[in-house]
Amino acid sequence: MKRPIRLGISTCPNDTFAFHGLLSKAVDWRGLEFEIDLLDIEQLNERLLGDVSDDFDVGKVSFHAALGAAERIVVLPSGSALGFGVGPLLLAATPESTPRDTSQLTLCPGRHTTAALLFALFHPDSTRVEQAVFSEIMPRLQAGSADFGVCIHEGRFTWQQQGLTLVEDLGLRWEAETGCPLPLGGIVASQSLPAKTIARVQRVIADSLRFALANPAAPLPTMRDHAQELDDAVLMQHVDLYVNDQTLDLGPLGQRALDELCVRAAAVGLGSGGRLEIFPG
Repeated sequence: MKRPIRLGISTCPNDTFAFHGLLSKAVDWRGLEFEIDLLDIEQLNERLLGDVSDDFDVGKVSFHAALGAAERIVVLPSGSALGFGVGPLLLAATPESTPRDTSQLTLCPGRHTTAALLFALFHPDSTRVEQAVFSEIMPRLQAGSADFGVCIHEGRFTWQQQGLTLVEDLGLRWEAETGCPLPLGGIVASQSLPAKTIARVQRVIADSLRFALANPAAPLPTMRDHAQELDDAVLMQHVDLYVNDQTLDLGPLGQRALDELCVRAAAVGLGSGGRLEIFPG
C-alpha cells in the first residue's frame, strides 16, 4: 500500500483490549501504516453505510450494518464479538414490565446495531423505538424518560446496581431459536483492498489479539481511556465475555451464525439478502 490503512475501531473494552498491541505498536505492523479512529459503534456503522463508501478501509462494525454492505466488504477471521451468552439485554425502568403498547418507549443503541435488529426480530411493533447513544440508555431509564432499553457493552454487568429490571436476554433467545452463537460485530475490510494487503492486516490484528491474551494487564490503560465504566474488574468481565475462541478465528461456526443472521434479517426486510463472507486467512 502506498498510503496508510484507514482503520476504525470501537471504544468498547473488548476492542481496546484486542487492538492495544496494534495501537501501541507492541506488535509488528508488517510493513503497513495505519490511520486509526476510535468511535462509538453506531458512528462506525454510519461510516460504513454512508455516501462515502471508502471512508475507511478496515473497521469494526455491527454485523447488522455489515448486511447492508455485503457486496463490497469481506469479514476478517479475527476481531469479532460473537459467542454464546454475549447478547444485549432488554431492560425496564420498572419491575414486571413487558413491551406491549406503542405508547411505551424503547431505547436502542443505534438503528444499525445488531442489538436493534434483535429487538426488531423478537418484539416487532411492540413499542415506539428511539435511538440513543448506548451510554445514555440506562440513565434515561433511571430518570423515567423511557420504558425499556436495549443494553450493550459494560452496562450488561452493572444494570442491577442501577436498580433496573431484566425483561429478556435477547442473546439467549437468539441461541434458543437458532442454535447458533450470536454474531454481534466484527472487523470488515473493503474488497477494494488487494487480497495480499487484507491478509497482512488480518495477521496484524491476530498478533495484537494474541499479545493482549498473553499480557492481559497491558491493555488496561488503553481500555480505561475509552470506557464508560472505569472499574478494572468490570472491564475485564467484559473481555472475559466477549473475547473468546471465535474472536481469534470465526471459523465454520462463525460462518453459520452469519448466514443465520442474513436469512432472518432478510425475512423481516432488515437486510440486503447478501451473504457475509469470511476472508480465507
